[in-house]
Amino acid sequence: MEDKQSFITKARREQIIKAAIEVLKEIGYVNTSLAKIARKANISTGLISYYFSGKEDLMNNTLIYLLEQEWLYINKRVAPKSIWTDKLIEFIEARLTYQVLNRTNSIALIEIVFNARTSEQVPYYLLEDDEEDIKTSLLKEILFEGQETNEFGGDFSPEAVSNIIQGAISETMLSPQNKLNHKEYSLELVKGVLKIIK
Repeated sequence: MEDKQSFITKARREQIIKAAIEVLKEIGYVNTSLAKIARKANISTGLISYYFSGKEDLMNNTLIYLLEQEWLYINKRVAPKSIWTDKLIEFIEARLTYQVLNRTNSIALIEIVFNARTSEQVPYYLLEDDEEDIKTSLLKEILFEGQETNEFGGDFSPEAVSNIIQGAISETMLSPQNKLNHKEYSLELVKGVLKIIK
């Protein structure tokens, strides 16, 4: 069982990360500072420094938090489904719905990925990641297993179709919300993907 101190530490770190997400959405990565995050969280800058070694450390932890939140939402919806087609449809709908329900998180994620740099000044979006992210792994597993069990047609590349789906979903994060009907978009994307795999 979690002791009181570690519970407080976890709660305080999450409070700071949530404040960072709000600040990223409001003023962007470049203008974000520990002082502005502290003001948003109504705490001292020194307290942030107690939990995180600097802006880069806080942004890295914020990125991990954002990815985890999205994964938890998607997996909770996909896992109960037993048919690969249903899992695929649920994956697409869950990812698109998450972006609508958590617009602030999506904006903060984009700000970090496109503006953060490593200590060698390499942008995060250009990093070669040795470990595939769990969302992509899940999507590829659905496509591969559906193909292996002949639920899907055999004549497509799970890797390529995964990229098509992820690209189509990611594109909506960059679209003005008032010009995009997410339900219609989800319906059309599902229809298009089913045509490819069936």
